Amino acid sequence: MYARTTTVRGDPRSVDEGIEYVRNTVWPRLQDMSGCVGMSMLADRAGGRCIVTAAWATDEALQASAASVHEIRSRAAEVLRADAVDVQEWEIAALHRVHPAGDGACTRVIWTAVEPAGADGMIDAFRTGLLPRLENLPGFCSVSLMADRNTGKGSVAITYESRDALAQSRAMGTAMRDQFVSAMGAQVTDVAEFEVAVAHLRVPEMA
Repeated sequence: MYARTTTVRGDPRSVDEGIEYVRNTVWPRLQDMSGCVGMSMLADRAGGRCIVTAAWATDEALQASAASVHEIRSRAAEVLRADAVDVQEWEIAALHRVHPAGDGACTRVIWTAVEPAGADGMIDAFRTGLLPRLENLPGFCSVSLMADRNTGKGSVAITYESRDALAQSRAMGTAMRDQFVSAMGAQVTDVAEFEVAVAHLRVPEMA
C-alpha cells in the first residue's frame, strides 16, 4: 500500500471550510479513481495546518493519480488560504487498528529521519517491538507508519478516541518514542497533534 500526503498551512479561520471541501468534493472524486483505498484529513484548527492523506493499492495507482489530484489539491489550497503546501509520497509500511476512529478522535503525528541504510531495520523494529506496546496507551485506536526508504524519512500517526486520551498518552508516548529513536539512531524532526476531521480509510491491517 502507498500514500500521498498533502500538508497545507493556511488560515485557521478557513479550516472549517476546508474540511467541508475535502469531505464533500475531494473524497467523492478520489473514490472514482482506480486504486484509491481511502482518505483521511487531520486538522489543527488553532494553527491552520491540515494534512490530507490519500491511500492507494499500488505504487502504479499512486503515480497514475498524480495529474488528476493536482487540480483538486490546488483548489483545496485556495479554500484553506494556504501559505505553504507540501506533498510527499510514502509506502505504508505498517498499520494496526484496534477500532475505527469515531467522532472526537485525535491523532499525534511524529516525523522521523534515519540514514537510508537503516530504514529497513527501523521499520522491522517498529513492527515487532514498538507497535505491540502502543496498544497499552490510553484510548488507543490505531497506528500507521509511512516510510520513504530512499530518504530514510518516516511518519507515524497514532490515533486516540478523544482529546483527553491524547493528552493522557503524552508522557508514556514520549518515553517510548525517545527510547525507540535512540536505539535506532534516528531523529524526531517534528511532532504535532490534530483532530481527525475526515476518516474514510479502507487500508487493511499491515504489521
